[in-house]
Amino acid sequence: MARKEPSESIRLIVEELSKQEKEQDKILASVRQIVRHCANAIRLLHALDAKKAKAEIKKAEEMVKKFSHTKKFEYLLLQPYQEIAEAKLLLAAVENNPLPGWRELDMPFEPYLLGLCDLVGELRRQMLEMLKAGNLPEAERYFSLMSEIHEQLQTVRFSNSLLPNFKKKQDVVRLQTEQARSELVMAKMQLRKRSSPD
Repeated sequence: MARKEPSESIRLIVEELSKQEKEQDKILASVRQIVRHCANAIRLLHALDAKKAKAEIKKAEEMVKKFSHTKKFEYLLLQPYQEIAEAKLLLAAVENNPLPGWRELDMPFEPYLLGLCDLVGELRRQMLEMLKAGNLPEAERYFSLMSEIHEQLQTVRFSNSLLPNFKKKQDVVRLQTEQARSELVMAKMQLRKRSSPD
């Protein structure tokens, strides 16, 4: 049986879907690059190279801005926004500046909240690095920031349908904060033992 030619209506639908597919592929390729820039920025911040980290964050922000107008594929931008939030929040913490809010970062609040949760793990890593370097005041500053974020996040209590993945990340934040508290207490005890006379 000979294949029928598509009607004008179906032909137009196929054309529209083809355009959308190309746009989606373009966004997905950029998403991977944005995530890579943010990962590089976080690595550089842990290496105390804020200048290069800022350059990586700027590249990520410029890329996401190109797609900020999209409505059809808005959900594809949630991960890039989350990664940018985490990187920019860590930058503020490393530079001892107030943490920016989601409006300041010009992004939806959902990825901002998830990025804030992920920040806690990076702060714990910074705290441990400071303890290793023998810088107790800085280690305490990072722990204090972790505790404050944990307390603030505990006030956000909504169902998974409104905030997907948030509850799971909240639990991780709690565990990381508890672990960091134990690690800080142990470090202080060891410091007292070393400094006390035999």
